[in-house]
Amino acid sequence: MKILCIGHVAYDITVPLDEFPVENTKNRVQERVECGGGPASNAAYLLGKWGMDVSIAGVVGNDEYGKKIKKEFEDIGVNTTYLELNTEHQTTSSFIIANKGNGSRTIFTYRPSTVKMKPIKLNFEPDIILIDGQEVEISKEIIRSYPNAISIIDAGRPKPEIIELSKMVNYTVCSKEFAESVTGMTIDYEKTSTLIELYKKMESIFKNNIVVTLESKGALYKYQNQVKIMPSIKVKALDSTGAGDLFHGAFAYGIAKNMAYEEVIKLSNITGALSVTRVGGRFSAPSVEEVKSVYHDFE
Repeated sequence: MKILCIGHVAYDITVPLDEFPVENTKNRVQERVECGGGPASNAAYLLGKWGMDVSIAGVVGNDEYGKKIKKEFEDIGVNTTYLELNTEHQTTSSFIIANKGNGSRTIFTYRPSTVKMKPIKLNFEPDIILIDGQEVEISKEIIRSYPNAISIIDAGRPKPEIIELSKMVNYTVCSKEFAESVTGMTIDYEKTSTLIELYKKMESIFKNNIVVTLESKGALYKYQNQVKIMPSIKVKALDSTGAGDLFHGAFAYGIAKNMAYEEVIKLSNITGALSVTRVGGRFSAPSVEEVKSVYHDFE
């Protein structure tokens, strides 16, 4: 199965701290973690690490960071033919504070609105297309050009263009923030009805297969006409950067391997959960062997 990931490619600089810093103070740090980042980008990295035939399409600067990102992909077996090294722009940068005390992360991303990828022409036919909404027009064109491919969106932010793309794909795998914003509803875990009503509203809007990631609570989905929650595993979270991205990468892997639908979601949950136990989005990607080692113990 050939997989194409399209979207945001950035260079992450993460500073892990034991607690979030106090405003207007100076703080000396003992560690920093640098690696490539971005939703579709991290998913592609995971898929390469897990031995899949995957290509990344996105844009970086023809600079030190862009070249480092390209090498990271190539070292893990990701095809970079469609990774554009643009001489007119700098590589998108993300600066991240990882609060190891509670696992939260605060991200500052610098990407000028003028940074857009040039059109591409594929020399292969993708079986699976995973997009994150960053390269809107290219994503639309690829989805339209390959109607037989299974298309998946990582819908994080509830922006109009991402909502539009989410109506074009086979699977809308979105954040809780996205689902609540689009539906105008709020999930109350004490009231099962709010989960069911939100899911049904999402179905009426997007008319496709929907999964809502609920962070430590797991994932909301529908199987055999029942709205269900697949619980996550309990872990000590250090840094949640990239957890959702890696969930989507594992989801694409499960679909590519023709796994049963609930097994796909289970696999994705475990992958995302294991990733938060380490600092650094891309470097927190577990191996497929690590995931399988806990898979059968997870109910």
